[in-house]
Amino acid sequence: MKQEFRIENIANYVGQQVTLKGWLYASTRKGKLMFLRLRDGTGICQGVAYQPDLGEELFETLKRLGQESSLIVTGTVKENGRAPGIPGGYEIGIEAVEVLQNVEEYPITPKEHGVDFLMDNRHLWLRSSKQWAVMRVRATIKRAIIDFFDNNGFINIDTPIITPAAAEGTSTLFEVDYFEEKAYLAQTGQLYNEADIMAFGKVYCFGPTFRAEKSKTRRHLAEFWMVEPEMAFFDLEDLMDFEEQFVSYVVQTTIEKRRAELEFLERDLTVLENISAPFPRISYDEAIERIHALREATDDPELKEQLAIEWGDDFGAPHETELTKQFDKPVFVYGYPSQVKAFYMEPWPGRPEVCKSVDLLAPEGYGEIIGGSERMSDPDLLIAAIERHELPLEHYQWYVDLRQYGSVPHSGFGLGLERTVAWICGIEHIRQTIAFPRTLNRMNP
Repeated sequence: MKQEFRIENIANYVGQQVTLKGWLYASTRKGKLMFLRLRDGTGICQGVAYQPDLGEELFETLKRLGQESSLIVTGTVKENGRAPGIPGGYEIGIEAVEVLQNVEEYPITPKEHGVDFLMDNRHLWLRSSKQWAVMRVRATIKRAIIDFFDNNGFINIDTPIITPAAAEGTSTLFEVDYFEEKAYLAQTGQLYNEADIMAFGKVYCFGPTFRAEKSKTRRHLAEFWMVEPEMAFFDLEDLMDFEEQFVSYVVQTTIEKRRAELEFLERDLTVLENISAPFPRISYDEAIERIHALREATDDPELKEQLAIEWGDDFGAPHETELTKQFDKPVFVYGYPSQVKAFYMEPWPGRPEVCKSVDLLAPEGYGEIIGGSERMSDPDLLIAAIERHELPLEHYQWYVDLRQYGSVPHSGFGLGLERTVAWICGIEHIRQTIAFPRTLNRMNP
């Protein structure tokens, strides 16, 4: 295959003539000089057009080009430490230009636009430098996740998107008509992965999942991507050990491969560079005590109200935010009340009201990025839990079978890709971490 010039590799072409196929991001003029910001999908670089070299006709054509005009530019790569771009420090001395389309009145101009306008034009907003950088980081995070599992003895198994029953509670199901039979979009692939580990030992699935939560918070999407590993012969301690190694690898790999994009996003890399195992671990009981102490200490009446919580309640965003401010790394909170977790989690020995669950909370107020647990391995306990949650046993009989034919202790977790991207990029709202977000009030474009 013919090797094409890409801006991300521009440093390898100094002194060489190249052909760039891309779009005009912006342009400025200074007399007989014109500076064009050019992008090709892999980066942004400066192109310098000099009227005496190009001729008056072509120079005038360039002057009339609008933002996002499509071009084929030929020129010689030069090193210039002041040249802007991603990567910076290089420019192209333009020698020839073929204009494929001159765009007039591009909708998204350099001025400020409201969120609704930008989301309505998400198909165009993706071209902006910030959104481009976020998507590049996302792709690298995704690749790092896959590499980590593939290099650590896991096999990738695809799990169903259409399922006959709930896995994470019945209140967040999207119902679909499956050939005149009621079915649902999958909330997780975990239950199927528990079958897979009995055949393969360590597995993971990675794909879209769906939650019909009527939530408008900055942390929620109706459709999001989740990676879900499941491991045979793993208890809760094994799980936490594994998670901290996994997250450390993903963060450090992303810094290594996407430093330029993260710097463009103005991410404080010193925070991310500190992310390495081990991570602090506290019980749910201790977390409640810490939140009570924080609530008692604050003079802010609004925060005091937000931090109100009793033992047995699940954490909300304010609780997670204030809790993680006490740590400079992700923190494990383990041993949640069974009543706020899914039915399949192993009870804590001697404390049936508590389960062997663990959430990993990201620092800087980003909250839960991983939820996991040791799974029930006793069939009688599982049947009792299914009945207690008033779930139809006939839909879960296959799941019970796993505990009747070679049951072993096993554990797993789910990591939300979009929440992880938001944290690593330092983005406030999760809607910018996926190309076309699906939220409570948005299904287009």
